[in-house]
Amino acid sequence: MKFSFLRNRIFWLNFSFWALFFSYKIYDFTAFMDFKVAFLRITVPMFFHIILSYIHYFFILPDLLRTKRLKRYFLRLVPAIAIVMFFQVITENATLTSLGNSNYFESFGWIRFVSTLWDEMSFMIFTGMIKFAVDWFEMENKKKTLENEKLAVELKYLKSQINPHFLFNTLHNLNYLTQIKSDQASEVIVMLSNIMRYMIYDSNKSSITLRKEIDYIQDYLALEAIRLNNKFDLKFDVTEANDQLEIAPLIFIPFVENAFKHGITDKDEKSWIDIRLSTKENIMYLVVENSIGEKGDHESSGVGLDNVKKRLALGYPGKYTLNIDESEKKFHVSLTLDLT
Repeated sequence: MKFSFLRNRIFWLNFSFWALFFSYKIYDFTAFMDFKVAFLRITVPMFFHIILSYIHYFFILPDLLRTKRLKRYFLRLVPAIAIVMFFQVITENATLTSLGNSNYFESFGWIRFVSTLWDEMSFMIFTGMIKFAVDWFEMENKKKTLENEKLAVELKYLKSQINPHFLFNTLHNLNYLTQIKSDQASEVIVMLSNIMRYMIYDSNKSSITLRKEIDYIQDYLALEAIRLNNKFDLKFDVTEANDQLEIAPLIFIPFVENAFKHGITDKDEKSWIDIRLSTKENIMYLVVENSIGEKGDHESSGVGLDNVKKRLALGYPGKYTLNIDESEKKFHVSLTLDLT
C-alpha cells in the first residue's frame, strides 16, 4: 500500500510539472499569437521532450544507478538524444514552418541545434533529478525499516535473556519457601502467578503502563523479603510517580535485582535497599541505593546491568541518563528517562 501510494505520488509529481509548464507557455505564447499556433509551437517540441525524458528516466538512468558504469551510460544516452532530436527537427519542419513568418523551422543550423539540445537536456536532467530524489527516499525508507526491524529483533533478544533469568530466580525462591514450609504459601503463589503472568504476556509488549512495572517490582520485593526473612531495611517510594505513563517492560528490575546481589543477605540485619521512583511531566526518575556486603557475598549477574544498558541505548537513544556509583558502603544507581 505504501509503495503504491508513493508511485501514485511520483506520477502526479511528474504530471503536475508538465501541466504547469504547458499552462505557463500557453499563457505566455497566447499574448502574442493565436491559440492554435501557440498550442502547436508548445506541444510538438514538448512531445519529444517527454519522450526523451522518460526514455532516460525508465531505461537509461536506472541502469547507471544499478551498474555505476558511466561509459555504458553515455553510449546509450548520446544515440537516444540524437534519434529523438532528429525526429523532433523533422516533425517541427513539417508542422511548424507554415505557422509564422519566421524561417527558424525552415533550416537546421548551429543556433537551432544548441537550442534544441539545451531544451532536451534541461527537461531530461530535471526528470532525472526526480528519479534521484525518489530513489533516495525509497532507499532511506528501506534503511529505516531495516533499522527498525533490527532494533526490534535485538530488543526481543535482550528480553529473551531476561525472562529465563528471572524465572530461574523465582523458581529458586519457590523451592526455598517449599523447603521451609512457609505459612505464606498462598500469598506467595499469588505473587508468583502475577510475576509469571507479567513475564509471559506483558514483557513481550513494546510498552506497558508504569503501574504494571511497579506491581511487578512490588511482588518481586515481597518474595525476596520472605526469602530473606525480612532481615533488611527496604523502602520503595512511588508516591510521586504517574503510574499511567508508558514504559518499556523489564527496565527497572535489573537495577533492583542488582541491589540484592550487592550484599543483601539474611546474615546481615543492617542491610538496606532504598528505591525511589518519581515522574515530572513525561520525565521519569529512578534512584536505587543499597548497602554493600562483604566481598564475595554477591555474584555478578549474567545479564543484569549490561543487558539493561543495551536496552536503554536501543529503546531510548538520546533520551536517558544513567549514573552508577559504588563506594565502600553504598551502591548507587540513578536513571533519568524521557518517556515522550
